[in-house]
Amino acid sequence: MKWKQFFTPVKSIDSLQAKRYINEHPGDEYTLLDVRQPSEYRESHLPGATLIPLPELSDRAHEMALSKPVLVY
Repeated sequence: MKWKQFFTPVKSIDSLQAKRYINEHPGDEYTLLDVRQPSEYRESHLPGATLIPLPELSDRAHEMALSKPVLVY
């Protein structure tokens, strides 16, 4: 993993903008990432979301296609 990517400014969007983005783009054009704990994910998550709890993110980032936009919640 390239450590410099953690210091790159990212765009923050609100839930309405995220919903619009999801509706306007096919699911294979972005990664929907859920960084909550497994119990929270089981209670409720967005369809198609990939679960990688935040404490595991640095070890599991290779599981994502980082060439695509990543929507994180």
